[in-house]
Parts: sequence; structure tokens; C-alpha cells
Amino acid sequence: MNLLDGIKSDWTYITGFRRIIGAIGKFDPEAEYTVADAIEDAVDDHDDRLFISFEGQEISYAEFDKRANQFAHWGQAAGLRKGDCIALFMENRPDYIAFWAGMSKIAVKVALINYNLTGTGLAHCVKITNARAIVMNPELAPQFETARAQTPLELGAFVLGGPVASMTQIDADVDKAWTERPNKSVRAGVKGGEVALYIYTSGTTGLPKAAKISHVRARGLMRVFKDATEAHANDRILLTLPLYHATGGMCGVGTALNAGACVILRRKFSASHFWQEAIDNKATMLVYIGELGRYLMNQPASALEKKHGIKKGFGNGLRADVWAQFVERTGISQLVEFYGSTEGNVNFFNLDGKIGAVGRIPRLLRSKLPARILKFDVETEEPVRGPDGLCIEAAPDEPGEAVGPITHEPRQRFDGYNDEAQSKKKLLRDVFVKGDLWFRTGDLMKMDADGYVYFVDRVGDTFRWKGENVSTSEVEIAASSMPGVKHAIVYGVAVPGHDGRAGMAALTPREGIDLAGLYTHLAAQLPAYARPIFLRLQGEVETTGTLKYRKVDLVTEGFDPSKTSDPLFVMDADKGAYVPIDVPMFAKLMSGAHRF
Repeated sequence: MNLLDGIKSDWTYITGFRRIIGAIGKFDPEAEYTVADAIEDAVDDHDDRLFISFEGQEISYAEFDKRANQFAHWGQAAGLRKGDCIALFMENRPDYIAFWAGMSKIAVKVALINYNLTGTGLAHCVKITNARAIVMNPELAPQFETARAQTPLELGAFVLGGPVASMTQIDADVDKAWTERPNKSVRAGVKGGEVALYIYTSGTTGLPKAAKISHVRARGLMRVFKDATEAHANDRILLTLPLYHATGGMCGVGTALNAGACVILRRKFSASHFWQEAIDNKATMLVYIGELGRYLMNQPASALEKKHGIKKGFGNGLRADVWAQFVERTGISQLVEFYGSTEGNVNFFNLDGKIGAVGRIPRLLRSKLPARILKFDVETEEPVRGPDGLCIEAAPDEPGEAVGPITHEPRQRFDGYNDEAQSKKKLLRDVFVKGDLWFRTGDLMKMDADGYVYFVDRVGDTFRWKGENVSTSEVEIAASSMPGVKHAIVYGVAVPGHDGRAGMAALTPREGIDLAGLYTHLAAQLPAYARPIFLRLQGEVETTGTLKYRKVDLVTEGFDPSKTSDPLFVMDADKGAYVPIDVPMFAKLMSGAHRF
């Protein structure tokens, strides 16, 4: 970066972080000021403005507040008391937001449960928060029935939006409840550092964990992008992400709430209808996750992509190759990419549009932005320690684990999960001085000489093969750039007779795929050790609610043809091609006789 560009970027980050930290830095975990108070204050500021637009419904801030009040009074009548927890199992709709806002008014915690869950996974999410009741929309009742026997609920299961034979419908009771705000004495004594919500991890590698979201943290999530994007009251924010996750349900909704803007809420994301919805609803801003961008760019190019009025957006996980294509095709260049986990204290913000970067730590802001990247051993999955037993900061462009110091400051807290054992796994002691305590992100990042930070991979997704570290995201980018490949999921699998893990790519072809061409393509794109040894051709794949792939089943099935009907292939170095894995070939692989 030349001197002039460096000065411009430094100024952008210094002024940007002054806005962001100037707001959330004042939040006090010890103050008796909750997310309910913040919502009510925002409503009072914008009461006559439009807050939510949803399938023909136009809901003002004042109307939203009255609906939240009705849920609060219903909750009290149903037997919910300060400190209780209730599970919310509901698809996107205005009542989703009003429900948890209403519960916060009476100091009842809400567990925001992924509406894709069934059976054991659903029961697990309800039980680990000790929820006394659950509320759902009728379409999800069949899913709940698969978990009912495993789900003890003291107050029972309730349905909103239509009758279900085995549940208590609450529509009439809510509709006739008072619209006045509950007296603030109901939540007297509740401090900002106490739990307001539970938001779950995506569960890409196992059962979800319930992250504790304090009132202070909820307020921070809801405020930060108002300042990062400089959102204003005339913005119309297109929100197609699920409300049970932080990016959509907290950051997206909260940006509108704090700015006095309008949320254009959609039931679900649709790649084929996205741009028409943006045009029809006069959207000026979008909330994204990386997978949303990838799905949009997998659609055929359309004139609609530049006929919309969207000028800016924010989100996380946008890969550099998709990002560049997205900007070129849509004309939306003002994207605030960020990095952060629901529960963590490590956050990066890309405020100057550097494609591929999740943020930057200018030298002048190192003391204000204390997250660091540590040297990391991918085999032991632990940071490297020096002779003094302390960790070592990674060199420029060297991948390492991102960590953040745990302090009492609101933005550096770690409130953990509703599972002490899982919380302890995220703690790292004796990092730079004996006795210090840091939060482990579980993510490998790297920082260049200019301070720009780039996501590399999840810990565990980077694996070693032939003595080298292989990044699954790097291989996924290379495989996805091959014509004919719609999606690529890369992971490591154990092979008898070989150290480390061999790369395997599960590919979703568009119509057909040229395997000979793929071999040549990957050979040109990747070093020899990073090229996938195994291939699996599959149809549309299972994703989490935030469109992330579940790798756990793919890893378990590996390259065994008896565990899947999908076509499997292995690299044949002598032929310079991928050849099918049949029963004899599988036996050869298991005996260690095949040469890679």
C-alpha cells in the first residue's frame, strides 16, 4: 500500500471505529438498562415511521411495540416470570421479532431455535436452555412432534397462526391482550450483563451450542452496523436471512431499529426472486452472508441485477472470487464485510472495501483493537508456544488462530454457552503474559503487512497432507471456478498407510462434469499436495439455516462406496486422471496398495 492509500485507509478506520466504539463502548453490563429499554427508546424516537414491510403488511414502530406488549402480557398470563426461558421455534415473520421483544419486556429469556431442526437436535436445543414452554407456527408442528417425547415442557407447547390438534393456540389470547407497555418494575433489577437470549451455533459438526446473549451484547449486535454503514432513516433494508441467527435477527433488525429505517422482511431467501423483490420493495440496502452471494452469482446474469436501488450492504463470509463478481454484476460496491461469531469477542470490520479482507487493524489502532493472530500447529490444533511457555504472534501472511483478550469491557466479554464444558474449550490462558485469559475463535486467519485480515479456514478444516497444510477454502475456490461445478465442499479423510488426511471434494455438477478437464484444471490451480485425492459427485446438498454445508456426514462416509450411492473417484497419478472407486479399487485403497 502506498503512502497516500495508507493515509486514506487509516482515516477511514479511525473515524469508523470512533463511530462504532463511541456508541457500544458506553454500554454498561452493571446498569439496569436492558435490550427492552433500548427497543422502547428507539420506538419512541421513530414511532410513526414504517418499521417492517412483510408480504403486504406495513407495520409502524408504534404498531410493532403494541404487538410486543401483547406478547408480554400473554407471557405473564401464561405463567412466565422474570428469569424464565421460553423457546421460539418459528419461521420469519413480524411476530418473530415482536415475540422476543415482548418477552424481554418481562425479563423472560428466549431461545431462538433453528426452524429446520427435528428430533434429537430440536429436543437438545430446548432442553439445554431449560425452556418452560415453546411457541411455534403451525407449519412447524409436525417437526416438533418428532421431538415432543424427548422435550419436557412445564408450561406446554403453544402454536401461533392457526390450530393444531395437540397444542394450545394462542392467537385469540394475544390479540385481546393489553397493548400498553408492561410496567418497568417487572424487569427491575435486571442488569445489562444478564442473559437476554440464546442464539445457537450452526451445528455444522455436531449438535448446536446455545450461546448466551446478554442484554449488552444484544444491544451491541443491534447497534454496530448502524454506525458501520452509516444507515439512516430513509434506508429500506432487504432481509432474507433467518431471524434465529445473529446476522439477520439481531444485526439486520437492529440496524433498522437504531436508524429508524424499514426492514423488508422475507420469509426465506430465494436466489431466483431476490433482485425482483429488491426492485419491487425499493430496497436501498441488503444484509448478506457469503453463501447468499455465492447462490446469487450461480444464477444466470440478469438485467435485474443493476435495476435495483441497493447502494450498500453488510454481512460476513463473502469469498474474494464471489465478491469481485458480485460487485461487477450488481454495481453494489459499498459492502461492509465483517468477521465475528455469535458468542465471541473477536470482531473485524472491512470499512474501505478491500476485496477479500474481513477487516483491518491499522498500526495506530492496535491498542484499541486487541485481537491477535497466533502461530498455530494444525496437527495438534493448538497454538505454538515458545521456550517461555507463552504463545507467539504469527508473522505477516502467516496463517494462525485469531484470539481476543477476555476483559470486563462490553465488547471484550465472553459470556459462554449454556454448557460449561463447551465454554471452557474456548478459553486460552498464558498467551502473552502468565495468567492472562483469551478467547479462541477456532478460526485460522492471516494478516498482511498493511494490517488487512483475511479468513483462511476453520480449525479442523485445514489439514496436513504430505507434510503440508491444506486449506479447504482454498481448494473449494479452485474447484468452484471449474466450468460445470455448481458447489464444492472440501474436507480431509484418513487413508490407511498414509500420514495426515487426504483431500476429498464433494462436487455438485450443473449438468455434467468433465473429469479429465477437472484434473487438468486443479493441477493448474493448486500445488500437488493440495489437489483433491478423492472426488464425490452429488446432487443438491444439505445446508444449515445459514446456507453453510454440513461436512460431518461426508467425512464419516469418506470414499467407501458401500456408504453412498454417489459416484466416487480417486486420483490416478500414472493416468493423470480421476478413476472410479468400485469394490476392488476400495479394497486396494484400504490395503495401502494404491499410489497417489
